[in-house]
Amino acid sequence: MNIRFFIKASIIAGFLSLPLMVSATDLERRQSELKSIQAQINKQQSEVKNTNKQRERLVSLLKEDEKAIAQAATKVNRTKQDLSQTDKKLAELNNKQQQLNQLKSAQQKSLSNQLESAYLAGNHDYSKMLLNQQSPASIERLLAYYQYLNKARIDSIEQLQTTLKELEEIQTEQQQQQNRLNKLVIEQQQQAKKLNQEQVQRQNTLTQLQRTLNSSGAVLEQLQIEEASLKQVIKQALAAAKNNPSFDGLSSRHKLNWPTKGRIKSAFGSKRSGQVKWKGVMISAAEGQNVKAIAGGKVIYADWLRGFGMVLVVDHGKGYMSLYGHAQALLKNAGDSVSKGESIALVGRSGGQTQPGLYFEVRHKGQAVDPARYCKR
Repeated sequence: MNIRFFIKASIIAGFLSLPLMVSATDLERRQSELKSIQAQINKQQSEVKNTNKQRERLVSLLKEDEKAIAQAATKVNRTKQDLSQTDKKLAELNNKQQQLNQLKSAQQKSLSNQLESAYLAGNHDYSKMLLNQQSPASIERLLAYYQYLNKARIDSIEQLQTTLKELEEIQTEQQQQQNRLNKLVIEQQQQAKKLNQEQVQRQNTLTQLQRTLNSSGAVLEQLQIEEASLKQVIKQALAAAKNNPSFDGLSSRHKLNWPTKGRIKSAFGSKRSGQVKWKGVMISAAEGQNVKAIAGGKVIYADWLRGFGMVLVVDHGKGYMSLYGHAQALLKNAGDSVSKGESIALVGRSGGQTQPGLYFEVRHKGQAVDPARYCKR
């Protein structure tokens, strides 16, 4: 509805207030004008209805696009963690291999010295030693000495064989880890390509959706719809929180860390559009950056929500809950327990955002409160 519609409506009202004494020609002309105006009104109402239908279809399509992005981003994040762990494992194996090589060199040198000593001492035949008319005590000491040397050589050889076997096993494992690393790199490239394709599709959908919001009135109407959706989610979350075990809440003021590093773009309570105000804060941050739980609790909502994209809500007990929106991907599911500082999501642009960031709310007994009261400044 715009001002042109109201002007045309006023014209119709003017027709209704005309005096009855008019000529047949004037009456016919004005009736024709009235039909023309009514036709324009019907056309405009039909256009508004079609625009609303198109908008709802695009919102549904945006949901599908952003869920596909979340799925691809989750795989990329998981592969990135696997790559990091594999790199770490390879580093450990390389370090172990270096230690074993040093041990092997030392063992080979020790065995070489023993063999050299035995050679320089000469080989003693037991029968010759018995015929040398030496005292039995001397012969016994000499035999004991050579038995000791033989045992030392046998032990050295066994230790060297063990070391060589460990080296062989490590080299085999290194090759396996290297193959796994190569496979993960290929997977990551494929997943990154898939993520990029999904983001292009989302941008096309978002561009079409923004065309349907070509007036401040339409934007305000959407914000009101989104706020109503969020209220419903909070209501459901409150009901779910009653069945959860008690946590410690958020009693420590200004002692909690913010969920992600970034600049506060929109402060709590600031004007958003019309009479709609921000119930939380918008934190400008890099896409894909980790979002961490501000305190321990239980996830009671993890899904896509109109206007807020991928949303996760954590119950902290004692009526406190925190909400994280516009995520690229959610790393936890409803029902999962989370610890303070644990990664629960990735910063994104879901919910129709053009720039990456995190929407963050803190609520107490369903009422939004300023997150700055609990998080470090």
